[in-house]
Amino acid sequence: MRLTPPSKDELDPIEIASRDEISALQLDRLKWSLAHAYRNVPLFRERFDAAGVHPDDLKSLNDLAKFPFCKKQDLRDNYPFGMFAVPKADIVRLHASSGTTGRATVVGYTAGDIDNWSNLVARSIRASGGRREHTVHVTYGYGLFTGGLGAHYGAEQLGCTVVPMSGGQTERQVQIINDFGADIIMVTPSYMMAIAEEFERQGLDPRKSPLKAGIFGAEPWSEAMRNEIEERFDIDALDIYGLSEVIGPGVANECIETKDGPVIWEDHFYPEVIDPETGKVLPDGEKGELVFTTLRKEAFPVIRYRTGDLTRLLPGTARSMRRIEKITGRTDDMLIIRGVNLFPSQVEELVVQTEGLSAHYVLEVKRESALDTLTVRVEHALSGSSDPAAATNLQQRIKNILGVTATIDICAPGSIERSLGKAKRVNDLRKV
Repeated sequence: MRLTPPSKDELDPIEIASRDEISALQLDRLKWSLAHAYRNVPLFRERFDAAGVHPDDLKSLNDLAKFPFCKKQDLRDNYPFGMFAVPKADIVRLHASSGTTGRATVVGYTAGDIDNWSNLVARSIRASGGRREHTVHVTYGYGLFTGGLGAHYGAEQLGCTVVPMSGGQTERQVQIINDFGADIIMVTPSYMMAIAEEFERQGLDPRKSPLKAGIFGAEPWSEAMRNEIEERFDIDALDIYGLSEVIGPGVANECIETKDGPVIWEDHFYPEVIDPETGKVLPDGEKGELVFTTLRKEAFPVIRYRTGDLTRLLPGTARSMRRIEKITGRTDDMLIIRGVNLFPSQVEELVVQTEGLSAHYVLEVKRESALDTLTVRVEHALSGSSDPAAATNLQQRIKNILGVTATIDICAPGSIERSLGKAKRVNDLRKV
């Protein structure tokens, strides 16, 4: 039996408040956040002064557009604690990025931040149909990555039984899911596909597992991938959105009754969508780069933080708060192949829809004789063997729909490296 949506009595009142009530709360909290950042973080004070703005200039939500942006590089430049707005003695936890693409970004939390974060993840799990009687199997990585502990504390806050499995040990993941009777799994979508394969390798039907819902995040994933997961496991697959610079997982989450894009918890985060080139704020409904301002963060407030994620703001449906369209790409993972803009998730959509192929793929980009070439390496499905027709079909669809000529390399199952966390989808050899 699938999970059911929460009743109105189970929701926080602000989730179904009027837009006027939400906007009034946002304005009040935004004034506090701007003043807090200005008083306590040298970077924001310098940036505001250079732009000729002061927190007192915020009279309406639209006035936020007068304030300068901040970016991930600002966090790196102020490593490790230069962006903190409270004394070190008030910090109860630190998280950090891996630093694989540059200096790590470090974020801190007060006890109040941890409490708010836990409540938001609990709200997200509840929006996914979770309740205190459910068992939540957490497969996000624990440690400095925000995913594991963020999910863990949120599930405990909701009153759920938590299985802190973390990533890896895929064979044991299957055993623990079945033996402990997990109702909900929180995991990256790419690793969920590896778990599906392990079920089948053990001769088990994933559709007969105890799982009823999966909450998937930490990487862009397509609607085709959602359909694949739901079909293979007979579960509801929901999208959770977050990033450590803003708080971690739990910035937004889909509602099980609609599954039409993550609902932003607007009582804690003020969203904007901007033109990535000009920085101009775009109207709701237009696609651009997502920007967040935190409204209640004590240790690590961010003002107009450019996430790099491409999406659009949509009106509320299951909740009064606005939604974001499913994130399918980032400004920094867009490939340009012979003048055509391409995101890995666009290829994923076509791969998953092609009969005879699995969802495991990687894009290889090279430069030959001053021209860029794209090779899609993808495994054939476990149930069959390499089929030249599948390669031809995929190649034609990529050309017709995306406008790019690609070489298709169909590989044996298991030949593409499995990720225990965020999947690496692109091998750009032009940078070597």
